[in-house]
Amino acid sequence: MSSSAKTVETEAHVKNGIVRMIVAIASIAINVIIVVLIAFKMREQWAWFTSVFTVMGLGVVLYIYGRKQTPSIKMPWMLLILLVPIGGLVFYLLVGHNHSTKKMRRRYERIDRILLPMLPDNEAEQEELKQKLPYAASVTRYLRKYSSYPVYHNTDITYYDDAAAGLEAQKEDLRKAKDFIFMEYHAIEDAASWHGIQDILEEKVREGVEVRVFYDDMGSIGFVTTDFVKRLEAKGISARVFNPFAPGLNLFLNNRDHRKITVIDGKVGFTGGYNLANEYFHVGEPPFGFWKDTGVRLEGDAVRSLTITFLEMWNAIQGDDVDDTDFGRYLRKYDYEAKAPGFVTPYADSPMDNINVGEDVYMIIANTARNYAWFVTPYLIITEEMIRALSLAARRGVDVRIITPGVPDKKLVYSTTRSFYNALAINGVKIYEYTPGFCHCKMCVSDDVMATCGTINLDYRSLYHHFENGCFMADCQAVSEIKNDFEEMFRVSEDVSEYYISGRGKFLRFGQMLLRLAAPLL
Repeated sequence: MSSSAKTVETEAHVKNGIVRMIVAIASIAINVIIVVLIAFKMREQWAWFTSVFTVMGLGVVLYIYGRKQTPSIKMPWMLLILLVPIGGLVFYLLVGHNHSTKKMRRRYERIDRILLPMLPDNEAEQEELKQKLPYAASVTRYLRKYSSYPVYHNTDITYYDDAAAGLEAQKEDLRKAKDFIFMEYHAIEDAASWHGIQDILEEKVREGVEVRVFYDDMGSIGFVTTDFVKRLEAKGISARVFNPFAPGLNLFLNNRDHRKITVIDGKVGFTGGYNLANEYFHVGEPPFGFWKDTGVRLEGDAVRSLTITFLEMWNAIQGDDVDDTDFGRYLRKYDYEAKAPGFVTPYADSPMDNINVGEDVYMIIANTARNYAWFVTPYLIITEEMIRALSLAARRGVDVRIITPGVPDKKLVYSTTRSFYNALAINGVKIYEYTPGFCHCKMCVSDDVMATCGTINLDYRSLYHHFENGCFMADCQAVSEIKNDFEEMFRVSEDVSEYYISGRGKFLRFGQMLLRLAAPLL
């Protein structure tokens, strides 16, 4: 196919995807409106209906109150349902109800019972880290106990301060694949950046390499069409879609696969903040200024954890799929001696349990930091518990800083992000806005000894609703490189802390108060 023809076809695919997204959003809105109108009509015709709905609302409010959730999340839903019972209940069922179906939960429990025991204990590595860096070891001990993922030492870690560099390294390793390739991404865009990857995948298929591609339907809805999977499979690439979007009151709608993972032969793995879409790699006209994103490459023993994370999702999402029966062929041990070994724990977070691993890791780092703890996130929409942890660290004299975008990709979310600045800044947390454009990376670094890089934003969706993954690192060169990258970001960012302490007008303060209250509903 000529490049011009391919471009025309791609534009058509993207337009079709956008149309599908608009139709889907409109369908949801229509569903909600119909349910609300029916409820109001019944209320007009039967006086008892109002009482029934009021009792239902109170029941749901008591249910929410009794849940093991932070008050920051519970309170807005309780107020909404009490003030607007009919609309509030419908909206809660559609967006706020974070419980998956029993079938979905059982599938994850079943596959986890098989896969998670295949992770090594690595008690020797844990003890070695404890002796060397006790407070970094507290993070890995937590991850082992509550997410099952162990710390590894025999692993080389490469940090990429730009997604474009990470993509080129990824393509180079894809070309070397001999056995299998696993790719799991929140968003794939059927455009130039993906086409470069797909060309390599098709070539590897012809060589006999097993290739699997897995993406989130909602994340990719404006980027690909519904026949994307069929077109991949026609090329010999196995493909699956996470939680296909269907208009209606879908109780699993709120849980999306936000992970970004590539595994090659079980020997090399990539993860980080970037999806496989043009804007992440500076291809085409930048819509939000310079797009800042980061990633890491792992080679060695720790890739086993990324492999298991991928296999969990691949085998759990659909009950009628033909799943794997021989996991051992993807989890073989092989001889590798790291050139510059560091301590590393790739980990995953899931809304299928009641443990908020991603949030806990960030809070542990803030709580144990001695000198500094720096964070970068595209969205800052956090709980009172997280605000308190960051604020307490600053009050202890720790240099706590947060970088957020200077150019928004979503204006409402951007305004909501800014509504959290004051609560942090008045307690000594420094807030910086990245002036060159939109920073999409999700990282933290502390005390020159530990850092994280992955998919986990400092927002409610990442911390409570989505399937996420991260990579905790300690005592390695990558930590120094991440710190250097932070210093470069600070150099081109604006410190807005003082303005959000004393510079806001009354109208802005009131508006931001309302946005903070409504933040868990977004």
